[in-house]
Amino acid sequence: MSEDLEAVRRRIEELREQINYHNYRYYVLDDPEIPDAE
Repeated sequence: MSEDLEAVRRRIEELREQINYHNYRYYVLDDPEIPDAE
């Protein structure tokens, strides 16, 4: 059970990093990798 919980926590952190990366590119650099249409 604790291994499953740890895997979930790692996945949450990976997703958080991806969101932060894309937010930075979109809002700060005005150079999104993902178009608004997606």
